[in-house]
Amino acid sequence: MRIFATDHFVLPLPEGHRFPMEKYARLRALVEAELSSRHEIRIPEPATDAELLRAHTSDYVVRVIRGRLSREEIRRIGFPWSEAMVERSRRSAGATIGACRASLVDGVSVNLAGATHHAFADRREGYCVFNDSAIAIRALQAEGRARRALIVDGDVHQGNGTASIFAGDHDVFTFSIHGARNFPHRKEKSDLDVELEDGTGDAEYLGALDEGLCRVFSRFEPDMAIFVAGADPYEGDRLGRLRLTREGLAARDRYVLTTLAGRGVPVAVTMAGGYARRMEDTVAIHFETVRIAGGLARAGARAVGTGS
Repeated sequence: MRIFATDHFVLPLPEGHRFPMEKYARLRALVEAELSSRHEIRIPEPATDAELLRAHTSDYVVRVIRGRLSREEIRRIGFPWSEAMVERSRRSAGATIGACRASLVDGVSVNLAGATHHAFADRREGYCVFNDSAIAIRALQAEGRARRALIVDGDVHQGNGTASIFAGDHDVFTFSIHGARNFPHRKEKSDLDVELEDGTGDAEYLGALDEGLCRVFSRFEPDMAIFVAGADPYEGDRLGRLRLTREGLAARDRYVLTTLAGRGVPVAVTMAGGYARRMEDTVAIHFETVRIAGGLARAGARAVGTGS
């Protein structure tokens, strides 16, 4: 399995910033220590301007790249602008493009970052600059590698930017299972939204996920999938408000990945959010996602074009 890492491209943040940037380096170090003998870790190419422009407006891309965002726009992102922020965002999107291409060959691939699902075509919010899922899907469609794509978004926050970008697109199905009362407070309309009440635990969550995926596959047959494997439904997450245990999150990952593999759907996995009170818990949850994906590598492989 090919694993794409972007922590080499550090986004400089002021001291005390609450975004856990360090988790990416810790996760990659753990993957290298425990899994690198069986899987290949790669540094992705950055997403090109042409790739960004398939998912985002020209005005937005130019203003991000040239540092012309307003103070309010920077506040909504949550990161100070810098050339390093732009490079990091390009690499994160490039990692999801790479993971999607690799999944068509290996069945499963992983981006150790990504899932910037709050980025809209023409604006950004919630620590998301460029929408990597949208950029990657548009890239594979343009390359003729896949036509119909499914996004299974398991982050605790609705993928509002992704839902907006693909609204009305019958070749892309967006499925988001998230906290009903959590950010964003103004939700967009995914093709399927499953909204959960605060305090939802393992059994109720897994039951809702099962029902949701059954509904997805009754309506849509994808060529490929992206699984947004957020760690923030965890009971110890500062921003999550759900009550999943680490065992429950692992069960979620196994269920999603085995379901896709069983249907022969290649899947790229992205890490999404995780804001546990103890960073080591977030890293452990993400690592387990990678470990489970690695165990299923090639199980769902199917030729949908040539991979690289």
